[in-house]
Amino acid sequence: MSKSKKAVVLLSGGLDSSTLAYFVKNMNYEVYAVSFDYGQRHRRELDAAEKIGKLVGVKDHKFIKIDLRSIGGSALTSDIDIPNKKNVEEILDSKDIPITYVPARNTIFLSIAIAYAEVIDADVVFYGANCIDYSGYPDCRPEFIDAFNNLVKLGTKKGVEGRTIRIEAPFLFYTKKDIVKTALNLGVPIEMTWSCYDDGDKPCGRCDSCILRENAIKEVYAEIRKKK
Repeated sequence: MSKSKKAVVLLSGGLDSSTLAYFVKNMNYEVYAVSFDYGQRHRRELDAAEKIGKLVGVKDHKFIKIDLRSIGGSALTSDIDIPNKKNVEEILDSKDIPITYVPARNTIFLSIAIAYAEVIDADVVFYGANCIDYSGYPDCRPEFIDAFNNLVKLGTKKGVEGRTIRIEAPFLFYTKKDIVKTALNLGVPIEMTWSCYDDGDKPCGRCDSCILRENAIKEVYAEIRKKK
C-alpha cells in the first residue's frame, strides 16, 4: 500500500488561502490545515477558516494561538487606523510597505507549519503568497520563499537527513483574477471566505484587501457575462 501524500496548508479563511486548500486537495493530498489566532483585529477570518476546512475535508485542523498583539507594530495587531485606498491603481502604485504588514508574520507561521509537517511526516507546506496583485508585503516574494526553503534544509531533522520539507506557493505569480477564476473552477464558496482587514458584520469595502478582491471578482464575472 502506497504512502498517502500529506500536505500542511496555511488556512487563514481568506480568498487566497481558501482557494489554495481546495487546490491542494484537488492534487490528491491529505490536507492538514493550520490557522493562527494571533491577536488580529479581523478575527472573523478564523470562523471562515473553520468552515472552509470542514468543506474541504481536512484530515486535521490546528488552530494555534500566538500573541502578536503584545508586539504590535501593525494596523492588524494594534490600535492603528487601517488605511483606505481609492482604487486598485493606488494600491499597486504604492512603493511603501503598508501599515497592515504584520512584522515577520509569515516567518513565524511557516516555522510552526514546518514543525507540524515534521511531526506528521509531510513533505510540503503550502501557503497562499502572491506577489502580483498584492500590497507589497516582503514575506510574499519569491526571494523570501527561496531563503526559507534553504533554512528548512539546514535547520530541520528532515532537511539534514536529505528529506527536506518544501515550502510551495502555487499562486505566487497569479493575478487576483487568476485566483478568483481558480476558485470558481474548484467550486470554492467565495462568499464564505473573509478577506477584509476589519471585523464588522460585512466587509468594509475600503481596505486594500477588500478593494483587490472585489475588483478581481467584478472583472471575472464581467468576462463570464461577455462570453455568454
